[in-house]
Amino acid sequence: MPVISAPYAFNEGDLYVDLESICGHPLYLKCEAFNFAGSIKLKAANEMVEKAERDGILKADSVLVESSSGNLGVALSMIAASKGYRFLCVTDSRCNLSTRLLMEALGSEVHIVADQDTNGGFLGTRIEYVRSLCASDDRYVWLSQYTNAGNWMAHYRTTAPEIARRFPELDVLFVGAGTTGTLMGCARYFREWHRPVRIVAVDAAGSVAFGGEPGRRMIPGLGMSMRPPLLDEAFVDEVIRVEEPDTIRMCHRMARHGFLFGGSTGTVVSGATDWLKRHDARDLTGVAIAPDLGERYLDTIYQTNWLQDLYGDQVLATEDGDRVPDAGDGDRVLDARDGDQVLDARDTAPPKPLPREPKSASRAPARRRSST
Repeated sequence: MPVISAPYAFNEGDLYVDLESICGHPLYLKCEAFNFAGSIKLKAANEMVEKAERDGILKADSVLVESSSGNLGVALSMIAASKGYRFLCVTDSRCNLSTRLLMEALGSEVHIVADQDTNGGFLGTRIEYVRSLCASDDRYVWLSQYTNAGNWMAHYRTTAPEIARRFPELDVLFVGAGTTGTLMGCARYFREWHRPVRIVAVDAAGSVAFGGEPGRRMIPGLGMSMRPPLLDEAFVDEVIRVEEPDTIRMCHRMARHGFLFGGSTGTVVSGATDWLKRHDARDLTGVAIAPDLGERYLDTIYQTNWLQDLYGDQVLATEDGDRVPDAGDGDRVLDARDGDQVLDARDTAPPKPLPREPKSASRAPARRRSST
């Protein structure tokens, strides 16, 4: 094992789970959560921060700011803490409580927006809030994961080559679509590969990333309430949309076999399984990408009250009428979302400018504010 001095210096990229016994079809799942940030977002965060440093955008008194539903915020919190930057994450009420607490434990500020945008999501509101922050003080530096080429370049340079080395005969790749950084980086790489690889994008139902009508989405990670600026559909062969109850059922199915994955992974695996059912997959080599693990979803998709409140008592019922056992059965606790709804009015008020510091003054420690 390596010896490291910075948390972002370690990222296990060569771990796969054979899901055939769980899904009933040949499918390998690339696990991207084995790093100190706990998700695939560490790759994009690293790439974007290092580029900003090379370009001279980040200064000693800079404050990184980013809109994130969770995982990128954690990755940037970790990198900022390691490099000595301040970081402010703008998120919304769907962000898991454990994720918010983790960012704050790493010294970051977390601001929550409560107002939905015109498409029924929070992304537009979050972005407007970030823009207002940047306009209020030039020390804020927005990396903008939605438009930053470093987002997809990270996966062109790392994720896709890792898959290619392990599966030189790859036929089909299933990639979840959020900002589409992972999707575009992998799709561009395999467009240049020695054999054709079918790229299947897996999106959340209710997302408007690939068009269609907006709908309610309660599981963070995949899906967008606007068209992703990074998306080039010329590199995508097919799009599958997955309903949230199917995401939840797949997460619980994998948990029954000892694999606790997050909501994004449940969506991707559910979509891949559906695709494999509809195609003759016996001789195909298929890989899906798992962005994170499931610990940050224990108070949501693995919690009985949360599931029943949002999706009804039958959300875990299988097609044959049986019920998928819930990891939270018998453990009826207060729904963590109750705390999520208590929003500090300051979090959606116009941002206050950072206090100006004399150039010779030492940097003050980051002010931390909890939004719950």
